[in-house]
Amino acid sequence: MIKPAFSLLLCGLVFLAGCGRPPEAARDAAGGKRLTVALLPKSKGNAYFISCRAGAEKAARALGVELLFDGPTDTDPAKQNEIIENWITLGVDVIAAACENREGISTALRKAQARGIKVITYDADALPDARAFFVNQATPEGIGHTLMDEAARLTNAEGEFAVILSTLTASNMQEWLKHIRARLAEKYPRMKLVATRPCDDQKDKAQTEATTLLSAHPNLRLLMNICSPAVPGAAEAVKQAGKTGQVKVIGLGLPSENRRYVKDGVTDSVILWKTEDLGALTVEAAVALARGTLKPGATSFRSAAGTTYEIKGDQILLGQPFIFNRDNIDQFNF
Repeated sequence: MIKPAFSLLLCGLVFLAGCGRPPEAARDAAGGKRLTVALLPKSKGNAYFISCRAGAEKAARALGVELLFDGPTDTDPAKQNEIIENWITLGVDVIAAACENREGISTALRKAQARGIKVITYDADALPDARAFFVNQATPEGIGHTLMDEAARLTNAEGEFAVILSTLTASNMQEWLKHIRARLAEKYPRMKLVATRPCDDQKDKAQTEATTLLSAHPNLRLLMNICSPAVPGAAEAVKQAGKTGQVKVIGLGLPSENRRYVKDGVTDSVILWKTEDLGALTVEAAVALARGTLKPGATSFRSAAGTTYEIKGDQILLGQPFIFNRDNIDQFNF
């Protein structure tokens, strides 16, 4: 039997614990349960998605929601589907997915929607009917054009270059590559894309692929890497081949993973966005969707910090790509 004095003390502790919770979280609890957002990366060991997770966790704490984070250890579309099926069984409120296989994952996401679970995507999209919104780090055109323009600047717009990407099935990779090719055809007739190779989001495999490309194409002037593990992998290959400065290295990557290569002059520039901000925006949008404050047809989304993001159709845009180089890379710690 609980003694009256202890009962009063317990009630007081419960009351005090509740006082520290955000008002929205209290309302969720009053409505039956705390909101649960399930965040799915392409691969959970990738530093890019680890950085996204850090931003997502900060946003989840601020909003008073529970965040689940799980994904394959490598780029495995079947494992992504398996994780989604588990979240459907658990009955999470929102799934936010970075999609490795656009078509393959959409069936599982549609099933989640049919069970009343809200769905958004981030980083790489599903088919439009399988989610409500896509949180896009930038427009595919903006990413493709920035990469191609930087490659042209570094090579004086002439010569051979090659692309290393994550996988041949990743929807965002294919979309970026489409705009890279379009920009190449439109503006840089003296440049030639000689090869496109996948690295499965693995630095060591990217290094191997880059080494092979350097051997197969002796006139190669630049390696363009459009997934984050590929940038340091390609840089290491160029360094070991003794071709620093002769073969330029650029790509989409984290400043922290590439700083030493940039400082050593192996990598010329890294292009990306603030990945923690992408994770935070994804969680904020997911929670707003679950609470009904983000609805189809919206043209903007205002974050809890007061930042307003543009919505084009069903895509919430984080912003424009940013170029990190030797002059500014020390200013960033992600």
